[in-house]
Amino acid sequence: MQAVQEAGALFPPKPALVVFVWAAGRSFEEATLPETGGLEEPGGVLDFGNAFEVERAASEQAQQTAEQGAELARKAGLQADALAVPHETTVADALVKLAREHDASALVVGMHEHRRLTGLGPSKTVTDLLHAAPCPVLVCGAPKQDA
Repeated sequence: MQAVQEAGALFPPKPALVVFVWAAGRSFEEATLPETGGLEEPGGVLDFGNAFEVERAASEQAQQTAEQGAELARKAGLQADALAVPHETTVADALVKLAREHDASALVVGMHEHRRLTGLGPSKTVTDLLHAAPCPVLVCGAPKQDA
């Protein structure tokens, strides 16, 4: 959530859309994969009812996460709304599409703590955003933990 705080410091009182992109359909993939990990047909009955319930719960959790981020953004001085969206291809594609649809002035994204700790460069998502976004992209590092 460092990125939300940084955006609030840089862009108040601008409107903001706090987006949580989640991977929809994973429960259906799991429901149709063979338990053995091989290529043969699954041995049991497929439980699509359970898969629907898992998808509904994942969607609700994604919206709650977006709402929590929007609340942080409002506390940081932004006029924030929340949106949870399933990605159809990649997270970067979903964010670029939303940036275009909402005529975004900027995209603000955060780096995960593990990337900072391992010294890795930007993720594929950040790299893709830098190449495809229709607006500036602000990448905020994870906060440093005191040792």
